[in-house]
Amino acid sequence: MKILVVNNYGQYNHRIHRTLHYLKIPSEIIPNSTSLVKIDEKEPAGLILGGGPSIEKAGNCFKYVTELNYPILGICLGHQIIAKAYGGEIGAAGIESYAKIDLNIIYENDIFKGLGNTMKVWASHKDEVKKLPEGFKILADSEICDIEAMKHENKPIYGIQFHPEVYHSENGPKIFENFYEVCKNYSQK
Repeated sequence: MKILVVNNYGQYNHRIHRTLHYLKIPSEIIPNSTSLVKIDEKEPAGLILGGGPSIEKAGNCFKYVTELNYPILGICLGHQIIAKAYGGEIGAAGIESYAKIDLNIIYENDIFKGLGNTMKVWASHKDEVKKLPEGFKILADSEICDIEAMKHENKPIYGIQFHPEVYHSENGPKIFENFYEVCKNYSQK
C-alpha cells in the first residue's frame, strides 16, 4: 500500500515524502518522467503530484491524471495539472502568495474529514486554477483564491493549491492521512 510521490522538481517535494514517512505511510519518490507501465508495475495505492516550477516541466503528469486508475492528490502545480488535464483554466494568481492564509472548507469530503470549517495553511504560488474543470466541485476557497481545493465528482482525484506538507499548515498531516484512507478504501473495491 505505497504512495508514489511524483517529483515535479518543486522545493517541497521531499517534504511530502518526509511527512508520509513520519506518518508511517509507505511512500517512494519517482521522477515525473516515469512511464505509466513502470507505475503500474509498482502497484501503488495512490499518487501525489508534487509542486514544481511550471506546467511545461510536468513530464508525464497529464497522462497520470487521465490514464491511470489510482487515487490522486495534486498539490500546487499538481492541482493545476489536474485542472488543465480536465479542461480547466490556469492563470496568474491575482495576488502572488508566500504566506499563511485562512482556508475556508466548503465541503469536508474525504480529504478534509475532521478538520472543521477553517484552517491556516501555507500558500506558495504564482499561478492558480482560474476556471474549474467540468466534472469537479470546489472543496475549499480563500480570500486570495477561489479554487483552493477541488475534487472530481466521480473519481478519487483531488487537487489542493496550498502546501499541507510544510510546518506552517495546520493539520497538514491529517490531509495526508485522510488521502491514505481514500487510497486504502479504493483498493478494496
